[in-house]
Amino acid sequence: MNSKIKRIAVFTSGGDSPGMNAAIRAVTRTAIYHDLHVYGVIGGYEGMINGNISRLEKKDVANIMQRGGTILKTARSKEFMDYEGRKKAYETLMAHDIDGCIAIGGNGTYTGAMKFGEEFNMPMIGLPGTIDNDIFGTDYTIGFDTAVNTAIEAVDKIRDTADSHDRLFFIEVMGRHSGYIALHTGIGSGAGNVFLPETETDIDAFTHNLQRSARRQKLFNLVIVAEGNKSGDAVQLANRVRELAPEFDTKVTIIGHLQRGGSPSCFDRVLASRLGYHAVESLLSGKAGIALGVINDKIHHTQFEEAITKTKPLNTDLLKIVEILAL
Repeated sequence: MNSKIKRIAVFTSGGDSPGMNAAIRAVTRTAIYHDLHVYGVIGGYEGMINGNISRLEKKDVANIMQRGGTILKTARSKEFMDYEGRKKAYETLMAHDIDGCIAIGGNGTYTGAMKFGEEFNMPMIGLPGTIDNDIFGTDYTIGFDTAVNTAIEAVDKIRDTADSHDRLFFIEVMGRHSGYIALHTGIGSGAGNVFLPETETDIDAFTHNLQRSARRQKLFNLVIVAEGNKSGDAVQLANRVRELAPEFDTKVTIIGHLQRGGSPSCFDRVLASRLGYHAVESLLSGKAGIALGVINDKIHHTQFEEAITKTKPLNTDLLKIVEILAL
């Protein structure tokens, strides 16, 4: 154990994701188990700059595991991108004698943690908190499972009305530059097509296949579109189909921020609890500058630089599956 670690801080940064509270709870209770003082930074890096930090006790993290969002709030900070902003943040931590930090968030959070740790010799551990599941070094990120289940529930309901009215629905899900949510939602909901940022979208060929399916009396269809699809978002693709095939009753639904909210799934609660526990253990064992994840159900450590710069590829088996099952 690292006897130098006496006080730690935990914070959430960037977009919220279901399961962050479970991670905060695990960090807090594991730290207290080891007789550490643990502090919560309110509002991510921005809160760190502004001195918005307070002690966390066991009671502060009671009854939060089932809640979506984050009790520590979250924000993106432009000021933290500059050295002077990071210096203010460091002064806040020093005023509370903080010896190490646990940062919960995505790539932007990791980038800030890496730079901050290097500049001020502050031990930093990262936990993957994002619904996008786009972090290298882990099979799953905190919040992804819940977001997919939310999306599938919405698609199932849209399917009912699409079938009843013989409509073509383009359904947009979150994911920015990553197609993980779209891919899993497409397979899990039995969608006819999935359009991803990582693959080419031939909307003309797609429309031709639609018209061929219509001749077989398949008149309704569901298309899942990742918001970062390079050939256009759900609205743009739907407009193109309306031009090419006006005979279809084409509609668009954007699920949006529904995917970020809600009570986390059991999977996300367990994942967040495991990672929160191991984050504290990692600090105590002298580790720093790493992101934690789970690969093949084993805790995995990845250097921040590698986690930030490497791209997490889609599962090629799933790409083949979605293609075959859509036939």
